[in-house]
Amino acid sequence: MDADLLDAVSSGDRKALSRAITLVESGSRLADVEFEHPIVGITGPPGVGKSTLISSLITHLRAGGETVAVLAVDPSSPITGGAILGDRIRMQDHIGDDGVYVRSMATRGHLGGLAEAAKDALTLMAVAGFDRLIVETVGVGQSEVEVMNVADHVVLVVGPSWGDQVQADKAGIVEIADLFVINKADRPGVDDVKRALREAAGARGAEILVTTATTGEGVAAIIEVVDRLASS
Repeated sequence: MDADLLDAVSSGDRKALSRAITLVESGSRLADVEFEHPIVGITGPPGVGKSTLISSLITHLRAGGETVAVLAVDPSSPITGGAILGDRIRMQDHIGDDGVYVRSMATRGHLGGLAEAAKDALTLMAVAGFDRLIVETVGVGQSEVEVMNVADHVVLVVGPSWGDQVQADKAGIVEIADLFVINKADRPGVDDVKRALREAAGARGAEILVTTATTGEGVAAIIEVVDRLASS
């Protein structure tokens, strides 16, 4: 990749960042870059509110003065091959905030819950100087665990109706989570899911948190746990 473009990215040029990410999506090679900020992976089944939770996390982090970059990996459109931009739409409250950058990326048939260029895209976001880096996977099943190879800390988000599913998923995404979050706590079933998660959480020494992303309840606790994980 052109050194001048990377210099523009590191200077905070958002258009340059977008161009650079488009290049790595198209197959351009990016040299290894060292950066200090840990990457947080948000994963979980479809419909549990991952994007809404990330939007709430952004609101909390921005209130504390931190900048945030999010890579939202979306399913590919069967017509255009591009990303179906559901995640970006859910984060539209942050449009116009220079301290927030949200990029959607299509899987383009890549398996594992991420896109092939995800790691390089996150590296470019780090070069751009954002304080927080978040990657959201597509809605995943038991075997889509590629996020563990990209993120330093994996947050598994489930809903209050996933008690039976968690019991069935004794491997895969349940095994790689560093933090379990039960979202939509305003709905029945949370206690059942918490009981189902206790064995897996205990095996990993992971915490189980309960949130309601639409109101922001429990979001601060996620950041506290992630920061504790990063410092350990």
